Amino acid sequence: MEDSVKKPSSSTTRRAFLGTATALTAASYQRVMGANERIGIGLIGFGLIGKQHLGNYKKMTDVDIVGVCDVYKPRLDEAQTYSGSTRTQGYSDFRKMYENKDIQGVVVATPDHWHALLTIMACAAGKDVYVEKPMTLFIDEGKWMIQAARKYNRIVVVGTQRRQGKGVFEAKKAVENGQIGKIHSVRIQSHRNVWPGFGVTPIEDPPESIDYDMWLGPAQAKPYRNHRALYHFRWFRDYSGGQMTNLGAHTIDQVLWIMNATGPTLVMSGGGRYVMEDDGDTPDVQDAIWEFAGPNNKWTLTMSIREANAGAGLGGARGTTFHGTKGTMVQAGSYEIFPEMKIDPVNDIPRFLGHPVGGPVYTDTKPTPWLKGSKGGVASDPRYGTGGEDTMMMNERDWVECMKSRKRPLCDVSDGHQIAVVCNLANMSLDIGRAIRWDPDREVVLGDPEAQALCRKPYREPWETVLRSLVTV
Repeated sequence: MEDSVKKPSSSTTRRAFLGTATALTAASYQRVMGANERIGIGLIGFGLIGKQHLGNYKKMTDVDIVGVCDVYKPRLDEAQTYSGSTRTQGYSDFRKMYENKDIQGVVVATPDHWHALLTIMACAAGKDVYVEKPMTLFIDEGKWMIQAARKYNRIVVVGTQRRQGKGVFEAKKAVENGQIGKIHSVRIQSHRNVWPGFGVTPIEDPPESIDYDMWLGPAQAKPYRNHRALYHFRWFRDYSGGQMTNLGAHTIDQVLWIMNATGPTLVMSGGGRYVMEDDGDTPDVQDAIWEFAGPNNKWTLTMSIREANAGAGLGGARGTTFHGTKGTMVQAGSYEIFPEMKIDPVNDIPRFLGHPVGGPVYTDTKPTPWLKGSKGGVASDPRYGTGGEDTMMMNERDWVECMKSRKRPLCDVSDGHQIAVVCNLANMSLDIGRAIRWDPDREVVLGDPEAQALCRKPYREPWETVLRSLVTV
């Protein structure tokens, strides 16, 4: 079955790719926008999220959907119809779409293993980019994406849109004001139950309706099975980091932003594929802990992922809690602060029959709240971020406005890289079975060559050659 995967053409070179795609400078971009205030976008990947993006951009009066691209012919046809415009061109090869000079921005909504290279190539072609999360599968991809964005003067937004919410802004302000005291730990719980899984699909020849070789792209060639392609790619480590990089990217982003944090200094993670009865290989159980060292305090972040238990009867099975010395903040779109009680510490020592002579002496001090409880923001589902504000639309609008102004977006590519580093380090620790020490300033693993080697994975040719022609690897 390995022979069913076609070998890519070796003619994909930097000259072939860039021959008709001239990168725009910021000044020339402004001249284009001055002549035409409508922004032309192209969308790559018409899956669950890609369709949502297309539906949102259809609503924007200053956006033209110039092109759509998908390697699965039925979806490409549906995307063209769904665009609502007979002028929307369909592409099965994104490189052809990148040659279209009427496209100023590209939305990357493909499987995760394509996110980095599609972004880098779009930047080199003079396109601004909205790239879905998770931004990367391994750490060095993020460095290359930042390099490409800066080198080619592009606006690159990552789809970690939940930080756009009003409640997240307010929660960030509460933390910065010291409202709940000194925060020493943050806990994320992401639990659901999809046991026994999605079943097993057989190895077979790819259907004629899908260009499986292009779908694989930079990923290593593997025999086709239905679950390795449309939607279910999420549960294969060849193309995804599992729920750690999927849902974890959203909640971890909110934590990093609220806490003004960048990278951790120590990461530990355990778990695996324990109980699912299907053909996936990403963890259905994963627990991770990160240590952060801020300028004024140290704190830990822990994340618990469960795919086969939704925590029935446990009200705190989902969401994020910030534990401070004066209060606890529960955050999930909206936020609520609960006061801790101020006590005489000696009164919290167990009494039993009482202490003998020389032991602690209890007092009559009564517990009092450190603060008044408060809450704010718009309630939303903690797992998917739905039901409250339309933060995806807010993030999309931020991208469009920043394409016009050339200002830094709220969810910049550098922010997406920081989030991905945290997620990818947890998966690296899980893979090698030990803790990883990390230098967040130099972005290198300390004292562990095996772990450091996992920061970089080679692309399948010719995509490795294309990558090296566009950025310094």
